[in-house]
Amino acid sequence: MKSVRQLAEDIVTREGGYVNDPSDPGGATNFGVTIHTMRRLGLDLTGDGRVTEADVRRLTRAEAVDIFIRHYFDRPRIAALPDLLHPQVFDMYVNAGSNAVRILQRLLTDMGFPCDPDGVIGPQTIRAAQMAAEAAPSHLADAYAIARRNWYYALADARPASRRYARRKDGGKGGWITRAEAFMAARYHLTEAQHRARVASWG
Repeated sequence: MKSVRQLAEDIVTREGGYVNDPSDPGGATNFGVTIHTMRRLGLDLTGDGRVTEADVRRLTRAEAVDIFIRHYFDRPRIAALPDLLHPQVFDMYVNAGSNAVRILQRLLTDMGFPCDPDGVIGPQTIRAAQMAAEAAPSHLADAYAIARRNWYYALADARPASRRYARRKDGGKGGWITRAEAFMAARYHLTEAQHRARVASWG
């Protein structure tokens, strides 16, 4: 089992370096840390009294790792979940905030371990996750990854501007889908034909 710091290092690698895509609501981003997050945390790295794109550019990989551990693993209490869920709930929390927990809560409820989809890891969710891990230790991580993939597709269904993250220009699987599938057994990956059929309605 990797340490939390190793998991955070992996996330930073997946997120990549500085980007500022006008179509991305996250705005200027470096190592996966958005300008909105930096403003919320008051990370004025240039010391000019404002948090701007210059601060985002100045963010280091090590600082991003520390931010992820403190605010995306420790603060939402991911450590309280079964160990087998740590890698991808952490990865998804960086990518989608509390929706990572809501996806898990809905999955647990569907599995027969009900909990409120409030996006908070509290006693009810912790107990439900523990029971699910005991009942299906070899399936829970795959089930979460599949639920995550389904969430990405549904988000792209509802938000056309986000489809570029689920489908490449050539029609193949986009970054969101490959990221989710990286956490599941290969037998659960969609074939290219299945993926193309899933997104065919997008035009």
